[in-house]
Amino acid sequence: MPFVRIDTLGTDPARLDALGQAVQDALVETLGVPPEDRFQVLTGHDGAGSTLRYGDYPGVPRDDSLVFVAITLRAGRDACRKRAVYRRIAELVHERTGTEPRNVLVTLTENGDADWSFGYGLAQYAPAGRGPAGASPR
Repeated sequence: MPFVRIDTLGTDPARLDALGQAVQDALVETLGVPPEDRFQVLTGHDGAGSTLRYGDYPGVPRDDSLVFVAITLRAGRDACRKRAVYRRIAELVHERTGTEPRNVLVTLTENGDADWSFGYGLAQYAPAGRGPAGASPR
């Protein structure tokens, strides 16, 4: 955890890798995510077979160097820490790829302990039998 999806126009493997590393480094620096805790899907769209759609909402001019970053993580970070991760992602993406910060759109989606399985069909953060007093596992 967290689980990160990055979508951008262009399929340059070096840029995709730099985007993924920038986001991972920002998560480590601002949210204390362990460096080895890296689960990412990096997708470069060719603009023909697959593409991205965007506008200038809310008054932010964008161009084809746009990067969408969708992060799913367990709930619990306050607004200050979330703002810090947005800012650091934009800074590192700019430093490492030249992508203007205005072109970095980040979303966070929070969930709970039982919403994760890292393998073996188990909910490692919420094993069976762990829950509110008197509750039966489902």
